[in-house]
Amino acid sequence: MLFSSSTFLFVFLPLVIMFYYSFFRHSRRLQNIFLLIASLIFYAWGEPSFVFVMLGSIIVNYSFGLLVDYFRQNKKKSKIILAFSVVFNLILLFIFKYLTFTVENINSIFGLSLNIGLNITLPLGISFFTFQAMSYVIDVYRGNEVQKNPLNVGLYIAFFPQLIAGPIVRYETVAYQINHRKENFTMFSDGVTRFIAGLGKKVLIANTMAVVADNTFNSNISKLSVAFAWLGAIAYTFQIFFDFSGYSDMAIGLGKMFGFEFSENFDYPYISTSITEFWRRWHISLSTWFRDYVYFPLGGSRVKGKFRLIRNLFVVWFLTGVWHGANWTFMLWGLTYFLLLVFEKITKIYKSPKFLPLKYLYTIFFVIMGWVLFRSDTITQAYEYIIAMFGGSGILIDNHALFFLKENWVFFLSAVLCSTPLVKKVLTKAENKGITSFLAMLFFLAVLWCSVSYIVKGTYNPFIYFNF
Repeated sequence: MLFSSSTFLFVFLPLVIMFYYSFFRHSRRLQNIFLLIASLIFYAWGEPSFVFVMLGSIIVNYSFGLLVDYFRQNKKKSKIILAFSVVFNLILLFIFKYLTFTVENINSIFGLSLNIGLNITLPLGISFFTFQAMSYVIDVYRGNEVQKNPLNVGLYIAFFPQLIAGPIVRYETVAYQINHRKENFTMFSDGVTRFIAGLGKKVLIANTMAVVADNTFNSNISKLSVAFAWLGAIAYTFQIFFDFSGYSDMAIGLGKMFGFEFSENFDYPYISTSITEFWRRWHISLSTWFRDYVYFPLGGSRVKGKFRLIRNLFVVWFLTGVWHGANWTFMLWGLTYFLLLVFEKITKIYKSPKFLPLKYLYTIFFVIMGWVLFRSDTITQAYEYIIAMFGGSGILIDNHALFFLKENWVFFLSAVLCSTPLVKKVLTKAENKGITSFLAMLFFLAVLWCSVSYIVKGTYNPFIYFNF
């Protein structure tokens, strides 16, 4: 069930809010149980069988948490239990996400015909809820209070706002909020406006950019003009940002509606002047997860010798690529960022305040090239597309590029403006002058009206991170 679907907007969400604040408003325990049941229904809506995979993950990780807490005074035993919990979660992720890919590559490399005999389908959001489950046990091991109530662990892992595509909520962030959050009208109204902003990003900008990107990437790449190839790459650059950040905004907004405060997941990444800065601003919850649970335990950047630093960066960025999917394009994408970050770490170029325009162009260039690789089905397709961007077809501009630019220039301009803090600064300045309330209300009502109109008309409504 997509947040940007009629079923969610007009049936599921209104019913959940009504029941939460009416029938169960006097009992936090009943509210939590209700939210857990609602979250399981939300997850089971498309493919009910996969809800048992998540329930299994909840039960097993709840048990591991209890065991880690029980042996807290015995570091050796608690560490062994922690290791078993990590192995369990990684095996679960491997079976559903990487087993078929691994067998296919073994067959290809060694000329075998191995057959796992299973038609494995990827459960929605398994990368996200598995990382949250791992976070729970690791944080208990590090000293956080264990949850004795399995329903609370279930709510943490399965809570529907962040279940499908994050942000990845760490247990230590919401452990206290599960039983002690405080809902109020201000938080609820902030949540509504944040949800509408995310809905507008997703439906009005990301979906429009998707049409342009899909038309270019699905064309005969050898015949793409330079202009059309660049237009498609830029469209996908905007699509993935507004698709994912819009979903994160909706998730954060929904959390606020029920009294939860989630961490931010994006901070205008396309204004970055280095790759290092870009990854501090893009998918922050994933970056910090790998930083705190992989990079720092390996020693981070405070290790002796550049070899160990490079090793730590390699591990993190190889795993980042693997996390995104079972395809060589994702792994090469992750390793590309590894090389760029090694370059920046060694040269310290990201710390220099000089040549900011050139540093911005360098950063956005490699980000766009990275998204071409990310979007392509194969490394060969990515290579051919990049060749087309630099004149492979010998055609500089064609009617396709002119048509899509003419039809969508308003959306491209909106995407550029909304990728910067400019709109936020204007609203803040207006607020200081005391004129923002009425204008903001009109603005958000207009965004909601337009978004709902697009949804009701049944316009193209893909969601990229459903694949992860």
